[in-house]
Amino acid sequence: MPNHADFLRWQPRHNKWLIAVTVSLATFMENLDYSIANVALPHITGGLSAGLDEGTWILTSYFISNAVMMPISAWMALRMGRKRFYMACVVVFGISSLLCGLAPSLGLLIFFRVLQGAGGGGLVPSEQAILADTFPPKKLGMAFAIYGLTIVMASAIGPTIGGYITDNFGWRWIFFINVPVVILSLVLTSRLVEDPPYLSEERKKVRGVDYLGLALICLGLGCLQVVLDKGQRENWFSSDFIVCFAILSAVGILGALFWEYLHPYPIIDIRLFQNRTFTISFIMMFMAGFALYGTTVLMPQLAQTLLSYPAQTAGLMLAPSGLTTMLIMPIAGLLVSRRDPRLLAAFGFFVTTLALLQLTTMSLDMDFWTAVKLRMFQAAGIAWLFVPIGTMAHSDLPGSKNNGIAGLSNLARNVGGSVGISVVTTLLARRSQYHQNVLVAHASDYDAAFQHVSKGVADALSSAGTDSVSAVSQAYQETYLAIQRQASILSYIDVAWLFAICVGLMVPLAFLIKRPKGGHARGRGLRHQTDQ
Repeated sequence: MPNHADFLRWQPRHNKWLIAVTVSLATFMENLDYSIANVALPHITGGLSAGLDEGTWILTSYFISNAVMMPISAWMALRMGRKRFYMACVVVFGISSLLCGLAPSLGLLIFFRVLQGAGGGGLVPSEQAILADTFPPKKLGMAFAIYGLTIVMASAIGPTIGGYITDNFGWRWIFFINVPVVILSLVLTSRLVEDPPYLSEERKKVRGVDYLGLALICLGLGCLQVVLDKGQRENWFSSDFIVCFAILSAVGILGALFWEYLHPYPIIDIRLFQNRTFTISFIMMFMAGFALYGTTVLMPQLAQTLLSYPAQTAGLMLAPSGLTTMLIMPIAGLLVSRRDPRLLAAFGFFVTTLALLQLTTMSLDMDFWTAVKLRMFQAAGIAWLFVPIGTMAHSDLPGSKNNGIAGLSNLARNVGGSVGISVVTTLLARRSQYHQNVLVAHASDYDAAFQHVSKGVADALSSAGTDSVSAVSQAYQETYLAIQRQASILSYIDVAWLFAICVGLMVPLAFLIKRPKGGHARGRGLRHQTDQ
């Protein structure tokens, strides 16, 4: 949130809510494109004669360039001017989308996806910085809530739209549909969005190009994303490939932190972490992404692998949770200017923790509506997090830092999401194997429970007409399959416990943030004098 002096000096000439809608267009487009690409991946790889393993780079390449661009977007916005940089990102995203649709080979598609990710990575931090400068403190929470709704809506309808377009028009059209939205976004941005005067003053302070810092950031974040994406598949640090990229990532990130802290004109403002409020908000945003993206992978995978739901039914299982988020976010936006945002964030983490603890009760007999309720419970907690955390991240720093705050906050969310997905993938594989080994140890002729179950299955098969030898053999097979399924559900429960503990630790952490100066009432009173 910009400080009060920033608002007293400058006001946007155009309607604030029109500006919010304008910057939300590109966000909607980017998130819609990502969710659509997930659904269309098998069609894309089939159309380009590539394997599904190779096709995952269509998603990974986007994430890598997206992650690299987010933290450096603040520096680039100062170099170019925020409005100009934002419009350039929209143009890059639009042109690369067109090129993705025209790509004749997998290699070129991946290259164009890198460009698309770079454009998309600059969009979100710029949009949030624009909102932070456009809206007064008492309305910023609501603006962030509406902005967040576009992300939720795009993620909710993306798979449905993607499936329809891919089935009826071909996968290339999932990229072509971005072009008209890009044109509309550019027209509205050119007419409505403007840079506040303080950005011109900050721009004069930027001297030269920090090439070493840029290289270290690209190296560190790019290699980190590869490690998180490929770690489980390559058996983590048993693989020389993963070890090499982990070392490169550590060198890049640590080197960037040291270099950027000492550099007089850094690409990333590391000194933001000297502010306690921002540092804790950064950690909380990381955990919010960890919980959101991790559980988003967990539930559909559980539905399809263990509950035997088709993909469409698994998707329908998530739809009510999107509606829950859409209903709660505006309420969070209204309350964040009227109540202590620390309380709202703590409440969100507390509810999410309870939801994850409830998830530990899941079983192989769980029906569809029970799964829907569990997911809605999780969404009800997570929906309270992003608005107050985003507001607190801006609350104790001047408006001149908005670009850097937005870039690092979004980086925290995305890296947290990548870590969450990697943790889910790894734990499900490792803990399932562990539980299977424990359960199999009891599957012997000397274990009374195992013999009782096997005999019951064999007797049932014999009664159905199977000969006695085959019945015994099939009974052992069925029992082993039951052990595998039981081991799998236990691994899901282990993941839920770990997530609940990690998220629960954020509840007391929220109160380490400094109490808002003068409370929300002071911010409203001062702003009332200058609000349009």
